[in-house]
Amino acid sequence: MSLVKVSEIYITKMRSEDIDKVVEIEEEAYGKHHWAKSSFYDEMSNNLAKYYVAKTPEGELAGYAGTWHIIDEGHITTIAVKKKFLRNHIGEAIIHRMIEDCYKDGVKYLTLEVRVSNTPAIKLYEKYGFQSLGTRKGYYQDNNEDALIMWTENIFYDKFKLKYQENIEKLQKLIEIK
Repeated sequence: MSLVKVSEIYITKMRSEDIDKVVEIEEEAYGKHHWAKSSFYDEMSNNLAKYYVAKTPEGELAGYAGTWHIIDEGHITTIAVKKKFLRNHIGEAIIHRMIEDCYKDGVKYLTLEVRVSNTPAIKLYEKYGFQSLGTRKGYYQDNNEDALIMWTENIFYDKFKLKYQENIEKLQKLIEIK
């Protein structure tokens, strides 16, 4: 499969009509241990959840992600990009949208779990100020792999905001986000 180049992406809130395509990407990214379609429908009615999709100008779903906003913490529950759209900064664009929503909602910290072997994702999260603060042993059911637990510092601190703004300026030169 060859990668498809994308120069602009549309990030919108996930709707129920997106879920079939989201599940296709979920299965492609995570194999047989992916979230069920019913889990995404449940998340659509979860008041703490905010889910997003990234679409090409032609309307093809290229990626998705979700967070839970619980008091002052945002937990990234899932994120994936369709394989043919990898290396187009789509995951980064979605993270940008999630952080912007955290600012709007007064969420101070972001957290997530990521496979210890997923070096590209870990590097992206580190770029956006996430740091590893431990592991969850045997977290992933498919192979019993450990997960890194990653957190940001307070996103309202100047140190975070300066790095974030620098990253966004670079991102905007690479892909147009609408």
